[in-house]
Amino acid sequence: MKVLGLIVEYNPFHHGHLYHLQQSVKKTGADVVVAVMSGSFLQRGEPALVNKWSRTKMALQGGVDVVVELPYIHATQKAEIFADGAVALLQALSVTDLCFGSENGEIEPFKKSVQWLSDHQELVNERIKIELEKGKSYPRAFSDAYLSINETDELLDLSQPNNILGFHYVQSVIKRHSSMRLHTITRTGSHYHDQQMTDNHIASATAIRNNLLTGTTPLSTIQPFVPEYTFKELENYLATKGSFHNWEDYFIFLRYKLISESAENLKLIYECEEGLEHRLKREIIKANSFEDFIQKLKTKRYTRTRLQRLLVHLYLNTSKEFMEDSLRPQNPPYIRILGMSQNGRKYLSQTKKERSTPLFSKASESNDPIFQKDVVASRLHGVIHPNSSFMDEFQEIPIMYNEDLKQFLS
Repeated sequence: MKVLGLIVEYNPFHHGHLYHLQQSVKKTGADVVVAVMSGSFLQRGEPALVNKWSRTKMALQGGVDVVVELPYIHATQKAEIFADGAVALLQALSVTDLCFGSENGEIEPFKKSVQWLSDHQELVNERIKIELEKGKSYPRAFSDAYLSINETDELLDLSQPNNILGFHYVQSVIKRHSSMRLHTITRTGSHYHDQQMTDNHIASATAIRNNLLTGTTPLSTIQPFVPEYTFKELENYLATKGSFHNWEDYFIFLRYKLISESAENLKLIYECEEGLEHRLKREIIKANSFEDFIQKLKTKRYTRTRLQRLLVHLYLNTSKEFMEDSLRPQNPPYIRILGMSQNGRKYLSQTKKERSTPLFSKASESNDPIFQKDVVASRLHGVIHPNSSFMDEFQEIPIMYNEDLKQFLS
């Protein structure tokens, strides 16, 4: 049996995601599709546009058979930790093939680049240190160090966001001595960070979100760029919740936290380094909005993404000690199922004896502190909607989807 693994956010699921999914199935001849999906907060330090249950429904209708949650401790991290957490889950689920989107589109340069970096790690680290001393962010310092040493065109362009993630997926698979076969699909249409919806069929998730969060354009403007089921899910979410999730909605909570906490306590928060606690406290009293706050904080060294991740950890009150302890184990302590098709349910049943990692479908089935943090993340993600139940995590069960009837099962 060929089991395809995908690492996704689907924020929201759009035509580019559908293309990647379909091409990945075609390329691998997969019998089952398993997606590891970020939960309430995402890799770039943003609240998910809609909750994970809504995004799970989009994924299942798009052709995914099993959706599992990437825990918060991995989902809101730099590329290396994000990738390794997701790969570990796919490995625990006996995935045979991993396929990711990239600007490069060929898998060999990824493998060669991982090997090259392993062979030149000491020299690269020295160059990174030099670049960091120039005031650059770590991702920029790494990219510039890599480019300054790399003298062949056979290696990757690691200035491209999807190439960077793909590099770390491949690195993790090799490091873990996994038997997963590796594949990549050329990213088509808009680029990852494109702000505008210019293509007549495929737009970046960033552009779609920007359009939805302005509050000045009707939902119908994104309809050409997403499958009909995604549009209906977004339409229903807006009707029942009243709004999508946007950092601006959480700004009042950040302001309270930063004003009420001492600098000494802020220093204990994960990713609060190099005296950032003082900068946070100084700028929060001047800022009129989240966007204003970010603009006041940003520097060459502290990118928007790094700052947003720090603010997620601040919002969730995540200490350095908790995160370091949680990330220490190399293998996932559990697998949390969010949804499955009939085909997915059959696959999970057939592979039950192969799994050594506990799999659970209800929040009440786990007391693991890593999972309890996901419960907090889900509740704090939903706090902006007064009509949301704060016990959703304990009431929710995996979403069941009949792909033949194209219906969700109650």
